[in-house]
Amino acid sequence: MTAVIPLLLLSAGPLPASSVRNPKPAIKLESAWAPGAAIPARYTCSGQNASPPLKFSGVPGNAKSLALVMNDPDAPAKVWTHWVLFNIPPATAAIAENSIPAGALAGRNDFGSESYGGPCPPGGAHRYNIRVYALDCMLSLPKDADRTKLDAAMKGHIIAEGELSGVFSRKTHFWQ
Repeated sequence: MTAVIPLLLLSAGPLPASSVRNPKPAIKLESAWAPGAAIPARYTCSGQNASPPLKFSGVPGNAKSLALVMNDPDAPAKVWTHWVLFNIPPATAAIAENSIPAGALAGRNDFGSESYGGPCPPGGAHRYNIRVYALDCMLSLPKDADRTKLDAAMKGHIIAEGELSGVFSRKTHFWQ
């Protein structure tokens, strides 16, 4: 007895649009250091602890607000949040050093402050990530909202994002 096995030919053509996941557009984020490079001491606890100047490009025209978070994924106990800003006007192309844009709100960082807290690792080199998010809405959050509240409020509203990383290491002993 001979079995007949039907042969199914698959097209190598493009997938239907409904089956392709569309990635979010990227926002370009620039500062006083190149991506992945050392963060200048000026923007850390070893210097003036000034918030860094930032430049944004590629923010979608339909954005209603921007949010920004800086964190340290190498912190010993958890990902440490250094800076939280939200309801930044979407037309913002730059944030000057040591400032926040008019109309923006500063959330609470893990230092317990509603301001920038620069890199200050307890030892060794740590990576720091600054992420900017373009949102399709303004956020209804209290001005002292922390990262957890911000993440929950942004869920489902992020239309574009960008990231800038840097590294910082400070001497913690006189022999280093």
